[in-house]
Amino acid sequence: MSDKELVLEIPYGTRDFLPREAAAKRAIEAAIANQFRLWGYDEIVTPTIEFLDTLTMGNGSNLEPHMFKLFDKNNRTMALRYEMTTPIARVIASRMEEEWLPHKLSYISSVFRYEQSQTGRQCEFHQAGLELVGSPKASADAEVIALAVTILQECGLGHFQVCLGQVDFINGIMEQCGLTAKQQSDIKAALEQRDLVGLDNIVDSADIADSAKKLVKELPLLHGDKQVLERAYELAMNEQSRRALDNLSEIYALLEAYGVADFVNFDLGVIRDFGYYTGMVFEAYTPGLGFPVCGGGRYDHMLTDFGKAMPATGFAIGIERILLSLERQGLSKPQASKDVYVAYAMGKQVEAIEAVQRLRKAGDTCELAMSPCSEEDADNYRQGKGYQQMIYIK
Repeated sequence: MSDKELVLEIPYGTRDFLPREAAAKRAIEAAIANQFRLWGYDEIVTPTIEFLDTLTMGNGSNLEPHMFKLFDKNNRTMALRYEMTTPIARVIASRMEEEWLPHKLSYISSVFRYEQSQTGRQCEFHQAGLELVGSPKASADAEVIALAVTILQECGLGHFQVCLGQVDFINGIMEQCGLTAKQQSDIKAALEQRDLVGLDNIVDSADIADSAKKLVKELPLLHGDKQVLERAYELAMNEQSRRALDNLSEIYALLEAYGVADFVNFDLGVIRDFGYYTGMVFEAYTPGLGFPVCGGGRYDHMLTDFGKAMPATGFAIGIERILLSLERQGLSKPQASKDVYVAYAMGKQVEAIEAVQRLRKAGDTCELAMSPCSEEDADNYRQGKGYQQMIYIK
């Protein structure tokens, strides 16, 4: 590789956003930020770099191989943030003790995961999300789901489906079936990856009753409308799973009140890729995209790891995934407004500057030509740059 090629290369898993792409990304972020504001969520900003021990709090060592790590001058291990929930939990536990509950916090940030790049996600990618901390109620879970649906609509997505599940339902069923802790962990991993063949192999090798094997294999098939909950009640012979189903029923009734229930289906086999979820979990999917654009759930134990027990729920939305969903559905991406291009003939530069300053003060997005040009050349430039109109001073 030549020196020139090396200089022009960017690190694996990163990307450039060219002006039109950056404008679409910024417009999506602005729409999301506006919804956060309308729903009463305050923005929080945390460091891009945290101590490794902080970022792995409550998640064990599973995440560490996927983190970008570095060292400070005292040889302490740090890492780029892998997700935003853990840093925000740290802030709440250490610096927000005097604030009113519940905490309603939002963010729009980049996060970093060292893994194989895929369509819609690089090693560096951009997220918007929120954390609602301090309320154990179904009303909190319903609010975050309703807001997630509203944001996807505001971003221009009309066709998507939210899959709603409950971690405690799955945990209760596995306890009911007499599975070991190792078998439960393996089954959760298979459910997370939608690996039905792997799930069958794990269940078939387990020393449990045939009826129990059949029940566990049915977990990924429990998806659909409210009738799925009725079927799940018939299968659940334990209190933990039945309480989880009651919780989903209560959340769904509130989503009906919000007017967003038509976007929600139940999927009792859904399980998120972080170990800290404790209750309701959800993922949002759009046509033509084989991975979720949005996901989240309840995580009531994370703050305990930071020394301050507090219930919490939230979600994160992938900005790049929204843009990709719009593209694959043939929908127009939002663009920043470009109002007026101001050009001028020889000797009219001062008048052009005065004109463009008046327009900017009036709120118009304007660009001023850098040198005199013909009216024809100016109009060609205007069209090429996407300005709606032109003022030519001669």
